[in-house]
Amino acid sequence: MDFPSVGATENIIMAAVLANGKTIIKNAAMEPEIIDLQNFLNRMGANVSGAGTNTVVIKGVTLLKDVSYNIMPDRIEAGTLLCATAITAGNIQLKKLVLEHITPIVSKLEECGCEIESNKNSISLIAPKRLKAVDVKTMPYPGFPTDMQSVFASILCTAKGTSIITESIFENRYKYLNELKRMGAIVNIEGKNAIIKGTRKLYGTNVEATDLRGGAAMILAALTAKGTTNINKIEHVLRGYENLDIKLKKIGADIKMIN
Repeated sequence: MDFPSVGATENIIMAAVLANGKTIIKNAAMEPEIIDLQNFLNRMGANVSGAGTNTVVIKGVTLLKDVSYNIMPDRIEAGTLLCATAITAGNIQLKKLVLEHITPIVSKLEECGCEIESNKNSISLIAPKRLKAVDVKTMPYPGFPTDMQSVFASILCTAKGTSIITESIFENRYKYLNELKRMGAIVNIEGKNAIIKGTRKLYGTNVEATDLRGGAAMILAALTAKGTTNINKIEHVLRGYENLDIKLKKIGADIKMIN
């Protein structure tokens, strides 16, 4: 593969499971979701090995069987909830997660000034009154996940100092920044870099969820903004988060889903 794409790796694995002969994927994505897919398919009777490394080998079988399987915890949802706590100077405990899946996120939150305690399956975070600016560069796993880029950018909008985010995975993933600017964020885009100068206050207004993670960024910014924020096109967010409004409401957010 020219680039270790998660979706492409997953699709090739699924196509090869029932194909005749052996398929080898080189420069495969190494994300935890690939390992989880391998474990699921093998439970069904597939013959997949190497997930989590850059070479995956699939030996085709003729039949898959029905199984019951518990999927892995959503590491991006975990990271989003931690960032929601960080931007509101709150504290939270998350349970039933895999800590090693979110290590880059945790490291950056600690760099921002958050106090974090963790064990294998849970994590506690206490945020400071104001976060510190940090630089972030997205990378394939085990680097900082591109799906957390926009979410993290939202919390840096009110951090003390200037942060630089470098998006090295996807092009045109800064569309949401124009919406954050409408809320008072001070952001400039220079090529693959987003330069964010932290401001003490964001302000509620009417914004749009430009995409899934950009919509999550709008929600997090709204949690700390002065006044009311109306976020349109929220269907993008619903595609990737289950009951996010209910979970945020449980930890103190004043949020309401309309229509």
